[in-house]
Amino acid sequence: MSHKKVAILISGGGSNMVSLLESMTGDHPARPCLVLSNNADAGGLKKAAAAGVATAVVDHRPFKGDREAFEAELVKPILEAGADIVCLAGFMRVLTAGFVSQFQGRMLNIHPSLLPKYKGLHTHARALEAGDKEHGCTVHEVTPALDDGPVLGQARVPILPGDTPEDLAQRVLVKEHLLYPAVLRRYAAGDRTPVLID
Repeated sequence: MSHKKVAILISGGGSNMVSLLESMTGDHPARPCLVLSNNADAGGLKKAAAAGVATAVVDHRPFKGDREAFEAELVKPILEAGADIVCLAGFMRVLTAGFVSQFQGRMLNIHPSLLPKYKGLHTHARALEAGDKEHGCTVHEVTPALDDGPVLGQARVPILPGDTPEDLAQRVLVKEHLLYPAVLRRYAAGDRTPVLID
């Protein structure tokens, strides 16, 4: 069987990346071809290398806020690796429409809220401030609009009395590590039916 090649973009420790890498074995329809970071100190790079996956770094800082120039370099290792699917896993740079359009329909992101609620940052604090009874995470197809695009899966957690944003973040992260691999498996097989985890 021919496997889809997956490039994973990270900025930090790469816990979601690890859950994706660990899932892509056996009869999984995809295999990792690259882990790419904008941060040479990202802990996830060592983890990927230890797992035998090719790594690359394109530091955004020398580009002084010129996002198009940064992305022109960022896309090169992805294309060289022949990636069929791009997974954003804690990649902390907002991508332009020009970059996203190159991978339209082939790029996934995981976001720590039940989209369309709480796009952007500080999702856990915002859910608590709103008095929500539940929170969670979403995997969606990436479109030029931030944290938008078709929802491919969601996992929910209850909000408990006395929860802090940190408590909530920890419980949501456990679900992220289940949801993202489940969505990728389905997506790589050509199935866009949303995955729902409670």
